[in-house]
Amino acid sequence: MTRKDAIDASHPLFDSGEFTALLAKRIAIPSTSQEEDKRWALAAYVREEIGPYLEAMGFTWRIHENPAMAEVPFLTAERVEDPALPTVLTYGHCDTVRGMEGRWAGGRDPWTLTCEGERLYGRGTADNKAQHSLNLAALKAVLELRGGHLGFNVKVLLETGEEVGSPGLRAFCEAEADQLASDIFIASDGPRVRPDLPTLFGGSRGALNFFLHCDLREGAHHSGNWGGLLANPGTILANAIASLIGPQGEIRVPELRIEPGEAIRGALWGLPLPGVEGGLEPDTNWGEPGTTPIERVIAYNALEVLAYETGTPHHPVNAIPGKASAACQLRFVADCDWRGALPAIERHLNREGFERVKVDAAPETVMPATRMDPDHPLMRWAASSLRSTTGRPPAVLPNLGGSIPNDCFMEALGLPTVWVPHSYAACSQHAPNEHVLAPVLREALGIMAGLWWDLGEADATALTGRE
Repeated sequence: MTRKDAIDASHPLFDSGEFTALLAKRIAIPSTSQEEDKRWALAAYVREEIGPYLEAMGFTWRIHENPAMAEVPFLTAERVEDPALPTVLTYGHCDTVRGMEGRWAGGRDPWTLTCEGERLYGRGTADNKAQHSLNLAALKAVLELRGGHLGFNVKVLLETGEEVGSPGLRAFCEAEADQLASDIFIASDGPRVRPDLPTLFGGSRGALNFFLHCDLREGAHHSGNWGGLLANPGTILANAIASLIGPQGEIRVPELRIEPGEAIRGALWGLPLPGVEGGLEPDTNWGEPGTTPIERVIAYNALEVLAYETGTPHHPVNAIPGKASAACQLRFVADCDWRGALPAIERHLNREGFERVKVDAAPETVMPATRMDPDHPLMRWAASSLRSTTGRPPAVLPNLGGSIPNDCFMEALGLPTVWVPHSYAACSQHAPNEHVLAPVLREALGIMAGLWWDLGEADATALTGRE
């Protein structure tokens, strides 16, 4: 058997409908971590679906309680062929965002896989059920083709709380470091740069959510009697935000302005913006001046206003409101000191005369940023494998523009990490009509079969980059 045989054997999994049927069964489990009354499905997904699937491949598996959040368990599994062989850790998350029933086009049910043309609709298709299901299916195909031997050991970690901030994941990795000990990490999440461009990334931007509040007084007061006499918190907060973010979206807080090195900018040179399609184009003259769109979404920080409220927006009255608030977010790169971000924002506001605007951290877990050098041996090896499979060079990114819990693997477990995404940016994840593309899934089965095949023949310990 050859590498080509492994790739050729992966495509019938899709063409026959076998993979689609497997995905449909998993989409039907309403495993959203964002709705407490559906959290029973989280344990059901790992215990009744994933665990037995892995066991049939020769894995031993366990379910672990999550002390940080009840009903949000972890699954670990391992398949050891020989302790002397290198070990790969792979990961996925089994939970989804809310189903948003009743808001999907054409009356689609989010928990029913619906195939329309090249699109497969369903909650969790892109994020993340199709992605981890595909990786495991390709691993199974290679295992069978090689007569029950891979040539490496595999450990699996599946979590069920990524969509609520991965509570407990880092602590679990630190506590179970010996059990999860591996040489390299390979997993899938997020989008390709473009649907037809195979992609690799080594980390992600981080995410820090926070609130700005301007609370001046109780209640609202008639604007005829008090207009021009009472300070308006909505106006104050609007100007405070304008001091943080310029009219073209540029960051005005000095500590949050990060300049990437030439190596990072060089790695992004010539790459298209992720997900531009169907008329969705980046706004011109927005963001850091003198940068390309791909640089702004991968290599720079972004400070965004997610929501703003003052008065009664849906039923305005002739009254000066007593308070105003805004939900904001910092998407930050690995070079940014995120722990100092909120103090820096507070100092900036005070310097600009906005002492009445208060900064509060959001209760969500901060997702730190990570980055891999595109020239790392693991990245170079993975890029070579994808090129051999597809016949074209992949896009290689130091990190994703979005946020994933890669710090748990890179920092807590000390692993070099590579991610091979099987979705695309316009997939409507976290929204109604989430979907994946059939051509991408079919190609990705071949990509992952080739990757697993190559790992069985590689000196995986040389891929760690350690001396």
